[in-house]
Amino acid sequence: MKRILAGVALVGTAVSAQAADLATKAPYLKAPVVAAYDWTGFYLGVNAGVGMSRSLTSHNYPADGTINSTYLQSEGAFGGGQIGYNWQTNAFSLFGPVLFGIEADIQGSGANNGDATLSSGAGLVGYNQKLDWFGTVRGRVGLVRGPFVSYFTGGFAAGDVKTSVTGTIPGGYSFNRTQTGWTIGSGLEAALGGNWTGKIEYLYLDLGNKNDFIGNEALRTETREHLFRVGVNYRFGGNGLYAPVPAANWAGFYLGGNFGGATGRDRTTASLGGATDSFTLSPDGFIGGGQIGYNWQAANWVFGLETDFQGSTQRDNRTSVLGSNVFYDAKLPWFGTVRGRVGYSVGSTLFYATGGYAYGSVKTNIVTATTNETFTKTKSGWTAGAGIEAPFTLLGLLGPNWTSKTEYLYVDLDSTTDLFAGTGVNTTKATEHVFRTGINYHFNSPVIAKY
Repeated sequence: MKRILAGVALVGTAVSAQAADLATKAPYLKAPVVAAYDWTGFYLGVNAGVGMSRSLTSHNYPADGTINSTYLQSEGAFGGGQIGYNWQTNAFSLFGPVLFGIEADIQGSGANNGDATLSSGAGLVGYNQKLDWFGTVRGRVGLVRGPFVSYFTGGFAAGDVKTSVTGTIPGGYSFNRTQTGWTIGSGLEAALGGNWTGKIEYLYLDLGNKNDFIGNEALRTETREHLFRVGVNYRFGGNGLYAPVPAANWAGFYLGGNFGGATGRDRTTASLGGATDSFTLSPDGFIGGGQIGYNWQAANWVFGLETDFQGSTQRDNRTSVLGSNVFYDAKLPWFGTVRGRVGYSVGSTLFYATGGYAYGSVKTNIVTATTNETFTKTKSGWTAGAGIEAPFTLLGLLGPNWTSKTEYLYVDLDSTTDLFAGTGVNTTKATEHVFRTGINYHFNSPVIAKY
């Protein structure tokens, strides 16, 4: 539920930003508009991205009293295609043009390596989860600003989920089935030229809970997926004609704030009393903070430097391993980045890639029958990602210096090793998937075209 609320908050931020632009009669008209941009009509396209599961798995052995609990987090690239239809209307005068649509997509997925090996009274037990394919059928509701739309999306989801367990009964067992559920998310889409558009999108998939019983064992899995993707669409309908708009003036200093969600995929090894378990910690929660940066510009190309600092509520306190004798409470209280940006401005919309240095606090609480220890370390590493930035005026209360952005970042904070319970050793490699929306104030009075 926490991730769902984060997604909805991101949608609200992006949508309010675009609604604000529509309510403002900006005087910054740089070129005459020859036709109103209309998103109505069919489209089809392709997309690619990365996905990560966060599937809580609990395994109960009544015979030896062991209950292992950990997140299986398969991760990998995916790609596929989508087809949809948009209908644009001016019936809601308060918001300006509004988009309603329906979209279906199908994806092939390489998501794998959701492995865990955990101790029990019966020996080591191995777990693995794969997602071979998935698809969705979703509605879309968005606010239009000429050749730019921010939207909320949600609907039906289905996928092929394979969960395997080895080391219990001879040969182990697995469950390979199509699971259904729902999805929710948000995105931004903008014209690239002609009938082509580009988009960046986040989706949260809930593929349901399953309870399986094998002899005197009980296995419960809660399958959840986080998807980050980019795509291009070719539009067959509507009106994509508008006068060429010069690139906005992005050069100069800016500062701003942001809000979003983040999920960790922290590969971990723990050893105690001669046993060694391998699993994944998954601190998950909200993030928020601020950024400051500087851009240089050559025609439509934008080059920049940006630094940001984030507070975080990320937490995983549901992992128990080593025969359910060791319990974890993992957190990422804060992190920051220093990154370069390279982008291309299409009118007043900036598409960019970003990457650089990352640092953050990794906090791990480990509890055993005799000890309760907390380890806090500041770690450093790297980050890479991409985003879209566009005008933001907040119902006329803010001027043309304001922009909004939506951004995905992958953060790698390297490994940390801690000694616990006298002879225990814990090693964790902290990695994060971040999706956030923010606003920036530019000190350069950028050109913002009116559509």
